[in-house]
Amino acid sequence: MSTESTHPVPADHDDLSRREFLGHSAKNAAVAGATAAGVVALSSGRTSASPNERIAIAVIGTRRRGLELATRLAARSDTDVPVLCDVDPSVLATAVPRIVDAQGFAPEYLSDFRRVIDRDDLDAVVIATPDHHHATMTQLACLAGMDVFVEAPVSRTIQESRAMIDTARTTGRVIQCGLQQRSGRHFREAIDLLHAGEIGRVRLARAWTVHRGKSIGTRSETDAPSGVDYTAWLGSAAERPFHPARFHGSWQWFWDFGTGALGRYGVHTLDTARWGLGLELPTRVSASGGIYHFHDDRQTPDTLCVQFDYPDATIAWEHRLWSTRGPEGRSEGTAFYGELGTLVIDRGGYKIYGRSEAPVSDGHRADDDHLANFIDCLRSREMPRADIATGATSTTLCHLGNLAHRLGREVTWDEGDGGFGDDIEAMTLAETGHDDHV
Repeated sequence: MSTESTHPVPADHDDLSRREFLGHSAKNAAVAGATAAGVVALSSGRTSASPNERIAIAVIGTRRRGLELATRLAARSDTDVPVLCDVDPSVLATAVPRIVDAQGFAPEYLSDFRRVIDRDDLDAVVIATPDHHHATMTQLACLAGMDVFVEAPVSRTIQESRAMIDTARTTGRVIQCGLQQRSGRHFREAIDLLHAGEIGRVRLARAWTVHRGKSIGTRSETDAPSGVDYTAWLGSAAERPFHPARFHGSWQWFWDFGTGALGRYGVHTLDTARWGLGLELPTRVSASGGIYHFHDDRQTPDTLCVQFDYPDATIAWEHRLWSTRGPEGRSEGTAFYGELGTLVIDRGGYKIYGRSEAPVSDGHRADDDHLANFIDCLRSREMPRADIATGATSTTLCHLGNLAHRLGREVTWDEGDGGFGDDIEAMTLAETGHDDHV
């Protein structure tokens, strides 16, 4: 899940507006020109690392998930983390000692992600910022000749997801998305069983998260914390005074920055459902829910049920952020209901019900395997397990569910007809993510 901070404009460039940052550096000016002309002109970034060469990876966004990924990469024998980037100096102050302990030397730390993209001594970047920065940073990194590991959900809008796929296609860069369950050993084993017909034909899959969350409170606008480049943190989002709820730990509950619980949690379990059923995007999506429990500053629903209809199957989503006891007795997971049995899986393992001597497996943490797959693909230039097309499709599933909720009606999808056809209201929200009630 995407974690905190970093973005489009640093404190040391106060003369630069947020809308002009793409053309600030010489390299980014060239990239912007090449993009406008439809031409890909890669920088001097290395196209791949040799089998014996250490790989240099910068991490942008170093709070929580970013720090976890940076620490795991720093501990590897074949990778270095020479650069950390975050707009919050207090976050960097926490992260740097952890990386020193893991790799034995101090990384350079920067507040401006563009200074990372400008470098010629990096092979790849990890992007673990809030969701509204993922697309821009990924595209700029690819156009600058770097490979990318981007956390999921990969975008804030459907239009951003499409642009990321196009950029990957034209640049040929490796993009691994943070859908680590794709590399989980017990996940891969369970999906193989499904595809082999272990529980027969599956007509329904269910994904969910149910847990007792906390209120984010009702607070007032105030000054940004000392040293934080809040203008950079906002990036392309609408300008507004600093609000503590729209920052560390709770930005994902606001439409300008995140995708709510459906994006934060659902992108993983829905990806597993889609993977197990061998499906892409649905034809119809309906949703029911709202902010039923919390009386605080959030915009995204604390309760939501979504139904994704396909020609021959249905995927159902449920989240409750104020309750306990999820479906199948698990707080978060995915269930496949087949003719011959039911397979239930989460990060703790999987089990098949309704079959005598049915397979069962304990879970295995997938982060190291997922990063290893990314590193292997940097060398081989092969497609990673969770490439950008995979990440964009599963993220779009979440966007479609949120769209149906926000519009208060069913939406239909036809890839051959450009997506929403003549549904201008849905198309506009899908492209901009703009909410009039901000």
